[in-house]
Amino acid sequence: MRCPFCANDDSQVKDSRPTEDATAIRRRRQCASCGARFTTFERVQLREVVIVKSGDRREAFDRSKLEHSVTLACRKRGVTQDQIDRLVSGIQRQVETAGEGEVPSTKIGELVMDGLKQIDSVAYIRFASVYRDFSEARDFEEFASTVQEAAKD
Repeated sequence: MRCPFCANDDSQVKDSRPTEDATAIRRRRQCASCGARFTTFERVQLREVVIVKSGDRREAFDRSKLEHSVTLACRKRGVTQDQIDRLVSGIQRQVETAGEGEVPSTKIGELVMDGLKQIDSVAYIRFASVYRDFSEARDFEEFASTVQEAAKD
């Protein structure tokens, strides 16, 4: 594993343990050249999945991009990193086990919306505002009122 500090290719694993949700292995490493310590995560990848974006653009599924989007929506909310990791891992597992080599980005967006709806209503609305491209305050009001009505039921 390449050292993020000096770019040396030789590092030694000092400690390995599973993450709390048991979907990855956390490894503490030490660079043989500069002695710096860093952490890596090893995850199972069942298959290569290609995301079909708008305009028929295609790109490889990137867990870190998904995690970043969810983290932004949950920023300054009472959502823990563990909840975010479980949501992202669940979505990744669904995408990889669906048996399809190509998945539309809209499907992933809906999976994120479903997950955020269960975790935090404000994060859900934040994500929806970007995903559904809200253009004015009225869009927020209408969407928030549907969220409130659903919470009452």
